[in-house]
Amino acid sequence: MTQVLTEFDTIAAISTPIGEGGISIVRMSGEDAVTIAAKVFRGPDLTKAKTHTIHYGHIFDPQTGQTIDEVMVTIMLAPKTFTRENIVEINCHGGIVVTNHILQLLLANGARMADPGEFTKRAFVNGRIDLTQAESVMDIVRAKTDKSRQVAIKQLSGGLREEIKDLRQEILNTLANVEVNIDYPEYDADQVTAQQMKATSQAVIAKIDRLLKTAQEGKIMRNGLATAIVGRPNVGKSSLLNYLTQGEKAIVTDVAGTTRDTLEEYVSIQGVPLELIDTAGIHHTTDKVERIGVERSKQAIQRADLILLLLDANQTLTPEDLALLDYTKDKKRIIILNKNDLGQTLTTAAIAEKYHSPVVTTSILQQKNLDELEKLIKQLFFAGIENSHDEVMVTNQRQSSLLAKAKQQLQDVVQAVENGIPVDIAQIDFTGAWNTLGEITGESAPDELITQLFSQFCLGK
Repeated sequence: MTQVLTEFDTIAAISTPIGEGGISIVRMSGEDAVTIAAKVFRGPDLTKAKTHTIHYGHIFDPQTGQTIDEVMVTIMLAPKTFTRENIVEINCHGGIVVTNHILQLLLANGARMADPGEFTKRAFVNGRIDLTQAESVMDIVRAKTDKSRQVAIKQLSGGLREEIKDLRQEILNTLANVEVNIDYPEYDADQVTAQQMKATSQAVIAKIDRLLKTAQEGKIMRNGLATAIVGRPNVGKSSLLNYLTQGEKAIVTDVAGTTRDTLEEYVSIQGVPLELIDTAGIHHTTDKVERIGVERSKQAIQRADLILLLLDANQTLTPEDLALLDYTKDKKRIIILNKNDLGQTLTTAAIAEKYHSPVVTTSILQQKNLDELEKLIKQLFFAGIENSHDEVMVTNQRQSSLLAKAKQQLQDVVQAVENGIPVDIAQIDFTGAWNTLGEITGESAPDELITQLFSQFCLGK
């Protein structure tokens, strides 16, 4: 594990979005945070302030004596803080000039500009949180729905950390017996130890599989479900986008080919975050611009997690419809029979039976049956995990890839034991799985990985 450090220089950064607003917050963390703040603050003596108190006063420039802003300063003393260091937060009036001026004063009086994610990194290095909790901090910031926020809160409370801790402890308990057998071979317990190692590996594999099953849902919660709205021209794709986004994001006319490029919007459908992609109608065209749009639509289909395929309910299937049905046959999709207010030639049962996909009949123009479409989207991806915010969930690729690696190492252990390979050889993969699981929480993660992970955080977090 990375060596725990408790002494750092003092860092500072603006923690609120840059721009005009009611307030801005400039944050400092480090041993000298209170001393530095006191140098530029007129009001109560901050160096004598009790922890977790807030103080009214003014920030001023010590060199000129000029008052910069009227502020409230919050003092939080180590170790009961997010970073386990002294933290000072200056609440000033929102605005680029005044906020930046205060930051520059802090830097001029002994603070250093924080790197992206450095506050959270210090919380990790000082043992306040592990890597899964650190990642959940950004998940909370980026949450697109209430459900994704709930999942992130669960992670922040240490749910995944505890799961990983228990898995590592199972392996460690068995490793202790293996080490005894290797050190004291006179006990001649090779076979017993090998079988114990195999049993532990199989038990941990089963628990890893349960966690890996949540990875797809976790990815959706974190990044949104990439959803491509496809169909031939003038079947209602743009109308559906406008309905789902509750706005006029796309031009809607009775002229075919109005949409010539992909349009993207984020929405929440019954708690499911969707990244909606309205595609150009896929059809044969000689128009150069339309051809580019059609090609981009095909690319959008390839990267989509879900396809919403619109067909005209009052017309028979055209060659373009058939081509789209074939092109998307291997994707998770919902077929929408639209414009049923004009009559219905295509039946739900016939389409569902032939194309093996959920089918819903709608009139987007009259907003009929669209609630059924929303329910279908939710059921399709979250069946069986209705209370997903109560479940421990793997939420990113780093976590899932490390779990998959640990699973493979344990499978290699099982195979080694079954093939009669000596215990001390099989132990190499067994110990490797223990270390791999430790990378998830950061207990055995290399410094380069930790640095790279926190560099993705926003400044001031």
